Parts: sequence; structure tokens; C-alpha cells
Amino acid sequence: MFISEQLKKSNIAEYLLYMWQVEDTIRAYNLDIDKIASDYVPKFKLDNKQSERLTGWYQSLIDMMKEEGKEKEGHLQINNNIIILLSDLHLQLLKSTEHPYYSAAYYKALPFIVEYRTKSNGQEKSEIENCFDALYMIMLLKAQGTEITPETAVAVDDIVKLLAMLSEYYKKDKANELKL
Repeated sequence: MFISEQLKKSNIAEYLLYMWQVEDTIRAYNLDIDKIASDYVPKFKLDNKQSERLTGWYQSLIDMMKEEGKEKEGHLQINNNIIILLSDLHLQLLKSTEHPYYSAAYYKALPFIVEYRTKSNGQEKSEIENCFDALYMIMLLKAQGTEITPETAVAVDDIVKLLAMLSEYYKKDKANELKL
């Protein structure tokens, strides 16, 4: 919760990847708040008040996951809404003549996005969601100790650069500082 609050303000892409990780962590604990409170929350070494707040936050996410039928897979609507906002902003940036560097980053990453979409059968998802899916998959592979090929590393780097730019534009847009 404390990490998510900070990331949401500073980098929306990192926030979203973090929240997907939180969803998977909750699933790893079988949506059992007692196990999360006794086994996971103490790893953060918080005082009692902060631990209670964090446990309450996990409980609220568990409740949402149950209400939305996301116990086994998928993402919470609050996280899907961010994908929608970022996808909309992405399209606005591409249409704008004010941001040629963003368009250049997009066209550099596009072959990798298309390749990932084809391999993962992600045709029904937006390009931005496909980017996040690809990065999350790489994060999971790295966490498992799986080696990433040099070609994949290049693709990931281009996707990371695109999402980093999109995150900065998102922050500017939220502050009403973005000219489209």
C-alpha cells in the first residue's frame, strides 16, 4: 500500500506492474487475509499501526477480487481502468504533432508489440496492455531465474522506453501540463 501510493504519484507504469504483482501475491496466499497478515505483512517490518493499515488494504483488495471474480486470474477493474486511461492517452499522443519523440519510440517498439501480440494471442487487448503483459511476463521469468535472450532484452528495452515516456506524459496530463 505504501509502495503503491508512492508509485501511483511518481510512475504509473511501475504502479500498474506493482499492482499486478500484488494481485498475484494475494492469489499465492489463496486470498487468505489471516495468512497474509501473519506471514507476509511482517516482512515489511512496519509498526503496528502501519501493519494494520496494510492488512486492511490487502483485505479491501481481496474483497474486490472476490466481487469481480478475479480469484484465479485477471486484473481488478481499478487496474484495468488505468490501462484504459493510458491507452487513450497513447492514442492522443500518436495523433498529436506536438510529441514526435513519443511517436518515434512507439514505432521503434511496434514490431516487438506486434510480435508479442501474435505469440501470446493478445489480439483483443490494446497495444498498451500488450506492452504491460510483455513486461510482466519478463518480470516473472527473471524472478524464476530464466535467462532472457539478447533479442528479447532489446525488445523489452524499447517497450520500457515507450511506457516510461507514456508515464511521464500521464503525469503531465494529470497536472494539466500536457499540450496535445
